[in-house]
Amino acid sequence: MPRFQYTGRTASGKVRGTVNANSEREAVSRLRSGGVRVIDILEVKETVWTKDIHLGPPVKLVELVLFLRQFATLVSAGVSVIDSVSILAAQVEGKVFKGVLYEVEKELREGQSLSKAFQKHPKVFSVLFISMIQAGETSGNLDDTLERLAVQYEKQHALRQKVVSAMAYPILVGVISIAVVIFLLAAVVPIFEGLFADFGGELPVLTRFVLAMSNWTQSFWYIWSGLLLALILAFTKVRKTQKGKWRSDYAMLKVPLIGKLLQKAAIARFTRTLSSLLKSAVPILEALRMAEQTVGNEIMRNVLRESRELLEVGEPMATALKNHWSIPPLVAQMVAVGEQTGALDTMLQKVADFYEQEVEVATDRFKAIIEPVLIVLLAVLVGTIVLAILIPMFELFNQLNTY
Repeated sequence: MPRFQYTGRTASGKVRGTVNANSEREAVSRLRSGGVRVIDILEVKETVWTKDIHLGPPVKLVELVLFLRQFATLVSAGVSVIDSVSILAAQVEGKVFKGVLYEVEKELREGQSLSKAFQKHPKVFSVLFISMIQAGETSGNLDDTLERLAVQYEKQHALRQKVVSAMAYPILVGVISIAVVIFLLAAVVPIFEGLFADFGGELPVLTRFVLAMSNWTQSFWYIWSGLLLALILAFTKVRKTQKGKWRSDYAMLKVPLIGKLLQKAAIARFTRTLSSLLKSAVPILEALRMAEQTVGNEIMRNVLRESRELLEVGEPMATALKNHWSIPPLVAQMVAVGEQTGALDTMLQKVADFYEQEVEVATDRFKAIIEPVLIVLLAVLVGTIVLAILIPMFELFNQLNTY
């Protein structure tokens, strides 16, 4: 879609910016509806230098949460859906999201429903998002659905941040440790190697080992760097296959400390999603199908698939949960009680609340345990190299003192 650069005035003063539209007239119309009186407008020709480059998702979860909360407020205040989208499109800061919302506004003015308009932008709005909006339109409770979606994405973002922060620390320390060791072996140890050769004599076993590692690091750097790159590419390729995902997710769940953290995060994710969908009056089979897509773990995705298949033949979904090692007994029992009492959405929400708190506790515990372990590991690696250099140095000093 063409982009137009404009200068205009609002109640607060002079403004500049860009807007996406099919024509200059449409761009001016959109700006006017957003409270901007256009002074000057010019189409920006897309080139390699002006084209936006986006890394990661086109719209961040934080942007989506803010949009949903403001959208819910406007709709509940009696503002029409079209006007609400128009107002929010004018004040959204992200260029990609702004363009998408302007396109949604255009489709709404052409007579499309809100869910259909969102459906044309699958990279921004997920299947879960569209299904809940559709359910909200059908039930007439769109403002409640928008608020529920905001809570859903807010919790999802917080959960992801906790897991990422817990995993980022050991990865960062690991990368720094490897970089320090490579630097010492490639740049520091060779300086002392020539000194040891000048003095002659037999070196200690530890020193000979470190010198051999130093020579290997310098001489065959292309081999070990190539192997590392090949391992990364192989893992990425394996993760793209169904069997590869299953095996890697199974292995991660079995890793001490990390496995429990990932298990709790996955449970919190799918129970929160399932609860939100059921509260929005989405049929349970469809809700389970969408929860499968958001759980983020192939093992638990298979469990949810089995639960859906049991429901299709008239069996309770708790049966599959009870019979699988990756689902704690508490979750299966709460689901069973929810099915029996007809309050499955409420029970799932309680499970989600509980496991979100458990994730927070688990991340704090993980950081408290892993920090001293990584520090000790780094000290051992660096200390071994330093000790391998110091031992023969002390022997050389002793020999010089005897002379």
